[in-house]
Amino acid sequence: MSAGATMSGDRLEVGFLAAACAVAVVAVVLGVALPVAGAGSGAGGAADASGAAGPNASVASGLDVATDFAATGVTAPDRDGTATVDGESFASAQAAVDAAAAGETVVLDGRFDERVNATVDDLRIVASEGGAVIDGGGEGRVLTLSGENVTVSGVWVRGSGSDLGTEDAGVFVAGDRARIESVRITDTAYGIWIDGADEAVIEDVRIDGREEVFPVTDRGNGIHLFETRGTVIRDSEITHTRDGIYFSWATDVLAENNTIRHTRYGVHYMYSDDNRLVDNVAADNGVGYALMVSEGLTVRNNTALRNDGSSGHGILAKDIEESVIAGNHLVANRNGLYLYNAQGNRLVDNLIYRNGIGIHSAAESGSEVVAGNSFVRNERAVRTARNSLVAWNGTDRGNYWSGARVADRDGDGVSEIRHRPIGIVENLVAENPQAAAFANSPAFEAVRLAESSFPVIETPGVVDRRPLVEPNHDWRAYERDDGASRAANRPADTEDSQ
Repeated sequence: MSAGATMSGDRLEVGFLAAACAVAVVAVVLGVALPVAGAGSGAGGAADASGAAGPNASVASGLDVATDFAATGVTAPDRDGTATVDGESFASAQAAVDAAAAGETVVLDGRFDERVNATVDDLRIVASEGGAVIDGGGEGRVLTLSGENVTVSGVWVRGSGSDLGTEDAGVFVAGDRARIESVRITDTAYGIWIDGADEAVIEDVRIDGREEVFPVTDRGNGIHLFETRGTVIRDSEITHTRDGIYFSWATDVLAENNTIRHTRYGVHYMYSDDNRLVDNVAADNGVGYALMVSEGLTVRNNTALRNDGSSGHGILAKDIEESVIAGNHLVANRNGLYLYNAQGNRLVDNLIYRNGIGIHSAAESGSEVVAGNSFVRNERAVRTARNSLVAWNGTDRGNYWSGARVADRDGDGVSEIRHRPIGIVENLVAENPQAAAFANSPAFEAVRLAESSFPVIETPGVVDRRPLVEPNHDWRAYERDDGASRAANRPADTEDSQ
């Protein structure tokens, strides 16, 4: 036998010795019946006791992400284009824009093979009932909005250049208060680039990135926000871009009711404070929502579904401070929520369902309020550093843990028995994988019971001192197979009541 095997055996013997001691303490002091071998483990064991382990895409198949719900009325006709302004017609969209005065409307009909720069303030560029397309021919920026308060509506924009360094984009916004509505953007490097312009509104827009470009990092972002304040992005759909919505030094931006699929990061914050992310869906991406180096974020009522790339996080919170992550549904991701050096955040009322790991906390993340969350059927409920004890919820309520032992004697919905999703057994199995065969044994169950019953047993891991008896969420919606739409499964509004 090797020295390593001997050390491993010694560790197992220590583990079993601890189990034997726990058995004696529980039997003599409490006189409780021990669970039989094969009974479900606690929520922090090899699997949540209430069901199967691990992220399972088929489980979440009842929630499908709708396609083509944004900009559905936009068409790209192939007839020669005619642009009309103030009763005068032009064969060139640029000529019509140049002829327009402030406050006038340019109506586009048909196909325009050109690149357009709108420099006039208070201008409207709209498609006729027959539709309009501006095709940049694979060069540069297709449509640039340099004037202030310029509106683009109903137009199909396509065919930008491929140079990410020069911000080749379908729509490039350089003027304040631009409005881009009911627009379709295809075959572009960046879909929309907001460049130092404030108070833009992007609504009912569909952006299809260049799916054929690999690696994904060679694509541009769907919507790229640079040094913008007060911008709104809502009711839009983005697919096959690098990042769906990218924030860089952006402030007070509302991203609401958008769907993002098949990207590296669905939403990506960098150096962007005091923003709101509400009621969005990020499905089948590498990471659903990547929150990085920002503070004062409100991330509420979003869905992260089947984000299982090499990183595979529903929500990644890296160097995030003083933010609220509440009421989100994190379903069938590799990690539901990954915390890395995250400080002073409120993680409340989230459904964390069928993920590989529910919450993975690393790099000394701390000072979080973790309360009102429902941990259901994750392969592993929690993962943390194994050298410290993390006490969650310092409030009058904790979290729901499927499979946890609970006792609610006063009927207030909070168990008087604390819960240890990570404790002696979980740390022992992590260090000695062969011990997983005994994870559901009576001895190991006795250790878990002792840790829940005796506050004096404070080994490294996680403790929830006030676990909830019932979940706050109806997770069964994700097991339906009726093709339920995003709207049917959207998280209900939550209040950060803690």
